[in-house]
Amino acid sequence: MTQTRFYYRDASAPEPNHPRTLGVIAVIERDGDVLLERRRDAPVWSLIAGMVDETESLSQAVAREVQEETGLTASRISLMGTFTDPARIVSYPDGNIYRVASFAYSVEVESFDGLRPSAESEELRFFPREELSSLAMPATQRPIVECLLSGDAQPHLE
Repeated sequence: MTQTRFYYRDASAPEPNHPRTLGVIAVIERDGDVLLERRRDAPVWSLIAGMVDETESLSQAVAREVQEETGLTASRISLMGTFTDPARIVSYPDGNIYRVASFAYSVEVESFDGLRPSAESEELRFFPREELSSLAMPATQRPIVECLLSGDAQPHLE
């Protein structure tokens, strides 16, 4: 396997070989459009996301991921929801397989000047909300996109 694979409520998902891990996801919008990255390790568009390091808080992790993956500085972070269904599984090319509990945040940035892709992504692009459902995205992020598009009161707790 040479690509990262994402599973959500999928009977074909591999069995995790590591304890559950924590992830953070940043929903960054500009004029109603949502920022996505085209991942190098998988042929999908993804919300800005990453794993939480052992020595950082969730808000520190989301701010770090935003900086690393976009070059932007988070100025305001607010909880959008928790997505902890144990059927959210990520399988990496190196053989590591994790269940992921993700904390999604709405993130405002100081400025969009300096927006640039990281080495982990091929491209960054803003998409209108109405296009998100039709994009190839990680299966693990589908519930987050559905929550974003639903207009339901936040935070979403799972």
